[in-house]
Amino acid sequence: MPSAPRAVTSFAIRGPVARGDLPGLYGRVCAVLDACSVGVVDCDVDGIAVDAVAVEALARLQLAARRRGSRVRLRHASLELRELVAFMGLGDVLTQSSLHTSR
Repeated sequence: MPSAPRAVTSFAIRGPVARGDLPGLYGRVCAVLDACSVGVVDCDVDGIAVDAVAVEALARLQLAARRRGSRVRLRHASLELRELVAFMGLGDVLTQSSLHTSR
């Protein structure tokens, strides 16, 4: 028997994101993932600062989701953010299929 489709949930990250914000952000996302069985977490990153800390935050969120059998799908990722992700060699973690720019 096929399994039921897993739910989608969403949240937004507004920047700038400081390095000290990472543990709290990670913890909140883990709590959401642990509380419900979601397959996809849509993360709106419109206007997030494009820097190494933001990319680290997104990579950590993807790791948390994957550990729980889910994935993070970025929404409204700027060209600059997508280019920085690629430059940092994280294309395999934050794949192009997870970097959506449509509004």
